[in-house]
Amino acid sequence: MRKLAFTQAPAPAAPRIVTAGRIRALDEAGSTPEAFLVLGDRIRHVGPVEDCREAAGRVSALEPELLDLGAATVVPGFVDAHAHPLMLGQMMSWVDCGPEKAGSIPEIVELLREAAKALPAGRPIRGYGYEQRNLAERRHPTRHELDRVATDREVYLMNASGHGGVVNSHTFELHGVTRDTPNPPGGEFFRDEAGELTGELSDAACNVLTGLEGVKIGHHGPNFHLADEPEEHRRQLAAAQESFLAGGVTTIGDCQVSRREFDMYLRLAEAGDLKVRVSMYLLSHLLDDAVEMGLHGQFGNEHLSFAGIKFYSDGTLGGWTAYFPDGYVGDPCRTGQLYHEPGDYAELIRKAHRVGLQTATHSQSPTALEMVISAIEEALAERPDPDARHRIEHCGLPTPEQIRRMAAAGIYPVNQPQHHYNWGEGVEQAIGTPGERFNPLGEFERAGVQVTISSDAPVADPRPMEAIQAAVSRVTRRGTHLGPEDLAVSLDTALRGHTISAARVLGREDEIGSLEVGKRADFAVLARDPHQTPTQELAGVEVLSTWVGGARVHGR
Repeated sequence: MRKLAFTQAPAPAAPRIVTAGRIRALDEAGSTPEAFLVLGDRIRHVGPVEDCREAAGRVSALEPELLDLGAATVVPGFVDAHAHPLMLGQMMSWVDCGPEKAGSIPEIVELLREAAKALPAGRPIRGYGYEQRNLAERRHPTRHELDRVATDREVYLMNASGHGGVVNSHTFELHGVTRDTPNPPGGEFFRDEAGELTGELSDAACNVLTGLEGVKIGHHGPNFHLADEPEEHRRQLAAAQESFLAGGVTTIGDCQVSRREFDMYLRLAEAGDLKVRVSMYLLSHLLDDAVEMGLHGQFGNEHLSFAGIKFYSDGTLGGWTAYFPDGYVGDPCRTGQLYHEPGDYAELIRKAHRVGLQTATHSQSPTALEMVISAIEEALAERPDPDARHRIEHCGLPTPEQIRRMAAAGIYPVNQPQHHYNWGEGVEQAIGTPGERFNPLGEFERAGVQVTISSDAPVADPRPMEAIQAAVSRVTRRGTHLGPEDLAVSLDTALRGHTISAARVLGREDEIGSLEVGKRADFAVLARDPHQTPTQELAGVEVLSTWVGGARVHGR
């Protein structure tokens, strides 16, 4: 019987004393120790170098090694509490049509045309990353414009939101979609004033691409991973892992795990190639399976573990599918949708909460958030638990009253400041002035609600320092200051939001998230001290190396 590589006991190694120009432990005291001692994969002492040497003599007969990182700054390994690694890996093999690559529709078409030249005949052409309000035309491309890329193969351009995009005419023909095809529950094939298909599609309409494992209203939320061969998926996941490590991320909360993703993690681990720590949130269609199997709490080991269940309440602000029953200011005919009837959703939350499962629900609009917060309050009233740690993913536009209720119920929002960095102006255009409050981190902090920062990769790159800059500045990629100053947070809060606070959301604060005795020796080495870096330069702070369990897994 083959054994998973990460279950093997590591060979005995000499203790290692780590020192640097600055060490920011991000413990409760905010200490900056001279050094810390690593034995195996754990931190055994924190303090002056000489004290670490003495401590090494007490725990090992081997002479300690000194790892002097020079003028660099060491911080705990970043924790990305909400990401989609397999989808990120898949996107890495697609054509990047984001704002740094293309500013107009003709530029996108040209990128896709160039990519098509290198692909075998008939192979689908897939791009990603455009956000229509960042384009010169301020609109989505059309199928006719994508027909300039190819008319004999599928062309799919995914929107930055991940909740839809645009296809060419051939894709519709291949899947039998015509102007008379009804919209599926929870999705839309968009049409022009004459009723003709524009090429844009959203949410459940993407099932023509993803098949039966796609979006299910009333069942579970979107799984937009396009099916590939298992070995290709394993390669994609391995590539995504390297991208996280390059950003200094040592632990990931994967918030979209189906059997496919779970299998890929097991394959990667079996090959000895799983370098990051992963906490998995199973999509809600697996809730009954989890309950039946007795997965009533966290389960796994230090590398791969089950954390909870992922739900969806509505769509996305970027794709205009978040639920606004009175319509969008930018398009009154659009309302978005709820994924569940409120009563059905409340029963799902009760079912998970009764057995002690943490829930993580994607929710953006005030109406959708009301459904989520009310359901959690009802579940807690039925079975009180002062430390349930139910999560709300994105939590883009809660009302002040909802934030107060979240504080009382111990609900943890998990935000992505890179969302407002990349397309904050678009939220204002979509829903009007209230869009200025998108990601109200400062309001959370003042209400006593923990601030947690993540990437939502591939919606944004897993680059914690960029997310931290966005959280501290509230300035978008296009230079707009989004909302009042008090929606921002301090640098210390932002750093903690991507380390120890994120670890707490995952239920792992006792082993990761800060540099303290007894915790895993996970850390990132930065070229500059964030506290000595101007706010507008934080995103450019280079990650020199990334360490997991005391071993360097990325960088020089």
